[in-house]
Amino acid sequence: MSTAVATRNVIGGVILAIVGANVVNAGIAIAARAMTDDLADFGPLDPFPYIFLTTVGIIAGAVGWAVVRRRADDPAAVLRWLVPAVVLLSFVPDFFQFDRGGVVGVVALLVMHVVVAAFGVAAYRRAMPL
Repeated sequence: MSTAVATRNVIGGVILAIVGANVVNAGIAIAARAMTDDLADFGPLDPFPYIFLTTVGIIAGAVGWAVVRRRADDPAAVLRWLVPAVVLLSFVPDFFQFDRGGVVGVVALLVMHVVVAAFGVAAYRRAMPL
């Protein structure tokens, strides 16, 4: 493969990351709801919100990765601090869910963010190597 990234590989990697992260996130949502009845009406663990946000997160991550890869003098160094920083920032809205989701619900959401990042980074590294 040439230095140019094959669009097909990127799209395939992003799709696999979306599917994989959503499967794992579904398991997290099911497990969290099985732990306590308090989450029966906790909307963020319903399928539509986490499927939608997982998909948006993976796609946004791919765009960000591509931009850093193209623009940064040392993309690996930039991504070493940028990825964890973005994941930590993504946690902020979840902390406002304690009143509705309790500890179990919020921890489930936080773990879902890490899952999205893990699947995304794995896909980006393979499809868009630094």
